[in-house]
Amino acid sequence: MTLPYERRWAVNNTRQFLLDVGTNESLPEEVRKEAWRNLKHYPGEYYMEEARKEAPEVFGDWEDMKHD
Repeated sequence: MTLPYERRWAVNNTRQFLLDVGTNESLPEEVRKEAWRNLKHYPGEYYMEEARKEAPEVFGDWEDMKHD
């Protein structure tokens, strides 16, 4: 079972992964472009904070994130 703070961590970690892929010039251009296409519509920290407020049972409390 995925806990709310784990779900939030996964979303934030995936955003960082896409940023890393999108800026890694050693990767093929089509891979970097695909990362940016996905990142363009990926939720940023503002939206994750709003989701946490609206659905804490899904994304957990900010305090939960301090345990990772």
